[in-house]
Amino acid sequence: MRPALTIVVNSYNMERELARTLTSLAPPHQRDLPLEGVEVIVMDNGSKRPPSNEEAARPGLEVRVCRFPAPTRSPVAAMNLGLTQARGDIIAAMIDGARMASRGLVRSALAAIQAHPRAVVASYNYHLGPKPQHQSIHEGYDRIVEDALLASIDWPDGGDRLFEISSPAVGEGWPGPLVESNALFMRREMWDEVGLYEPRFTSAGGGAANPDLFIRACALPGAQLVKLVGEATFHQIHGGTIANMNGREALRTLLLEYAKIRKKPLAPVTDPGSIYDARHATIATQ
Repeated sequence: MRPALTIVVNSYNMERELARTLTSLAPPHQRDLPLEGVEVIVMDNGSKRPPSNEEAARPGLEVRVCRFPAPTRSPVAAMNLGLTQARGDIIAAMIDGARMASRGLVRSALAAIQAHPRAVVASYNYHLGPKPQHQSIHEGYDRIVEDALLASIDWPDGGDRLFEISSPAVGEGWPGPLVESNALFMRREMWDEVGLYEPRFTSAGGGAANPDLFIRACALPGAQLVKLVGEATFHQIHGGTIANMNGREALRTLLLEYAKIRKKPLAPVTDPGSIYDARHATIATQ
């Protein structure tokens, strides 16, 4: 039977973080998964110790690990391969496997996508810790502090409290505009239309590949942006290129690559779209 949803998750040298991300996507942490099932494809992009299928397995999910045969510093090619292998009618991309999901993310995204035949469903991005991590790592925030934070809310049992120990990514957070989403849900035919990730984004971590995909998806004919409120993804500290680099350096590199490829500056999607309020299971146009 074809799964209702496929989630493609990128992984690179994030054993600790990926384990939590997969747990966050699986029951009982993830509530009310569809009866048709959820497929998770973990695309490993050259980790020193790639996860095995046994290590990635989670009850209630159909998880398979695919080792990208030609790893590069950008996850774009690996993600595109994973997206082409997806079996679900609805497909979600998580280009950073260090981002844990809130407890109702899947349920709410699948409900929100029914609001419009050409819905682009996007969650907001949060970082674990008191500030965005490219700032907090210079103020003593590290994996030990993060582990203690998660223990303080008894995660995963206390997964409803992730917002209490997190902060919005820089320039993001409800009700502001989105420049990207690290859990982007669309129907299969819209993924075919958007052409997946742009392969010219070859810088470490993918640069602006994820914002570029989001911008292009929202610009598809008849597309309807639906923002999730009350559910989100939460970035764990790891050796990633963007979130944990010097903020100015990472941003400058990202912006320059985007401008070179697209011949225009990177800017958020200003279309207010619709809001799916996961707390009340209601949708409204802004």
